[in-house]
Amino acid sequence: MFKRKALTLITGLALLAGLISGCGSQQEKAAEQPAAKETVVLKVGATPVPHKEILEAAKPLLEKKGIKLEIVEFTDYILPNKALANGELDANYFQHVPYLEDFSKENKLDLTYTVKVHFEPMGIYPGKVKDLAQLPEKAKIAVPNDPTNEARALLLLEKAGLIKVKPGVGLKATKQDIIENPKQLEIQELDAAQIPRSLPDVDLAVINGNYAVEAGLNAGKDALVSEDKNSEAAQTFGNIIAVRKGDENKEAIKALGEVLLSPEIKKFIEEKYQGAVLPL
Repeated sequence: MFKRKALTLITGLALLAGLISGCGSQQEKAAEQPAAKETVVLKVGATPVPHKEILEAAKPLLEKKGIKLEIVEFTDYILPNKALANGELDANYFQHVPYLEDFSKENKLDLTYTVKVHFEPMGIYPGKVKDLAQLPEKAKIAVPNDPTNEARALLLLEKAGLIKVKPGVGLKATKQDIIENPKQLEIQELDAAQIPRSLPDVDLAVINGNYAVEAGLNAGKDALVSEDKNSEAAQTFGNIIAVRKGDENKEAIKALGEVLLSPEIKKFIEEKYQGAVLPL
């Protein structure tokens, strides 16, 4: 009787020891395994074309890095920076550096940028005249009326051999800086967004890349002359990822920049836009 009880007790103790040992072993294995990486949500504001489309292409690449990209669409150039400044967004993608700097200064916002992703080349598009060689004297040429884009337009007309601008003025050029105009071309300053609609009424028009894309025009195919990605304009007006100052080195922000500069996104931009948008 005593032996049977002793045997039962020993057996029970052995089982208990085994369970304790098993639990300890499982705990050790669990401790050895890395914890599941938590998905990070990144909210980025963007205008529809081409910015939102490029971000959509970046989504699966970011998912591989454990980042869920939420795209917030804007149809104006005012709200995205204000939403970024007040914390509604983690970043935005719609503008170039001069615009960011001017807007931030005017509105007292503490914003900066990380990477330049793409460039939307300005082009000279045919209106009534389809060939530069056939351009008559006193032809009408529409250009954007805002200072920055008007300068770009004048430099592009100079590149086409139609006018000559005072040396050294660069992206500060105005109509008053035209020093040679052999055909006495009439430069008409219009709101940039309205210029595509003016094509039937002018001989030529210089159109911003984003407005050209929206109008179904392609700088790589339809423009008679266009800016290239090695131009001063491309380096100055490359479209950027804007962030709040101090957030530049956040892992998710850095990952976003890496993905947008990746070979996969470069290929996407080149294939989808065929020269209307140039990867930087």
